[in-house]
Amino acid sequence: MVETILFKGQEYPKFQSEGFAAQFAFPYAKQVCKGRGYDIGCGKIAWALPGSIPIDPQISEEYNAMRLPYEKDMDYIFSSHCLEHLISWVDVMDYWYDVLKEGGTLFLYLPDYSQKYWRPWNNRKHLNIFTPEIIRDYMVSKGYKNIFVSGVDLNNSFMVMGEK
Repeated sequence: MVETILFKGQEYPKFQSEGFAAQFAFPYAKQVCKGRGYDIGCGKIAWALPGSIPIDPQISEEYNAMRLPYEKDMDYIFSSHCLEHLISWVDVMDYWYDVLKEGGTLFLYLPDYSQKYWRPWNNRKHLNIFTPEIIRDYMVSKGYKNIFVSGVDLNNSFMVMGEK
């Protein structure tokens, strides 16, 4: 049986309200996030991409999306459901670009506009809402190569990955 929740007349799978969205992206991220890298915004150490350095203010106040312990030559940055909480996602993405080594991978898993509850006017924890096209356009403008964008999944989220 699929448990659901109702929001503004639309049903969604209940798992969307329980956290740990990253689990749906892990099978793909594990294929390209290799070497030394971060999981930024994981929320709990247990929810971090295996083998990554977890970065989240809930885990440590010392580091966050704009202040990382190692600021150069990272092999990858993985981030799930984080950018929507940040004041200036473009500044954060620019900083992450600088942290990645040439050939490094950026892998994002983000909530999609299609989930009404995740829109900033419905969920005040979210400051931004995204579509795959917005993130792809940003990555193209920065010069990322081999950019791949998924469709929207059953978690009303999408994946984007690219190589610096």
